[in-house]
Amino acid sequence: QVQLVESGGGLVQAGDSLRLSCKASGIIFSINVMGWYRQAPGKQRELVASITSGGSTVYADSVKGRITISRGDAKNTVYQQMNSLKHDNTAIYYCNANRVRTTIGTVDSWGQGTQVTVSS
Repeated sequence: QVQLVESGGGLVQAGDSLRLSCKASGIIFSINVMGWYRQAPGKQRELVASITSGGSTVYADSVKGRITISRGDAKNTVYQQMNSLKHDNTAIYYCNANRVRTTIGTVDSWGQGTQVTVSS
């Protein structure tokens, strides 16, 4: 079974920075894509950024230039550096691991979410 544990959320002021971390644990052979999604109150969950095992990245248009996603050397960890935060960045941020190869096959996994609140 794959578990994702997020950390790094919190309450910050507009203009501040935060770094989110997510570590995947379990018997994992490889993870194809890791990414961050967010869900603001009353809105649907949406992709923020994703990164493949090869380092290719995708960003939502609304965050380009302010958010950088990266993976750790072990490839089972993903980070999201968020700069110049705005009030509308307030949301629960979820880590996702897509196409994770494990002993029971290929699975997808979600973390429990970490709250990011930006005060204006």
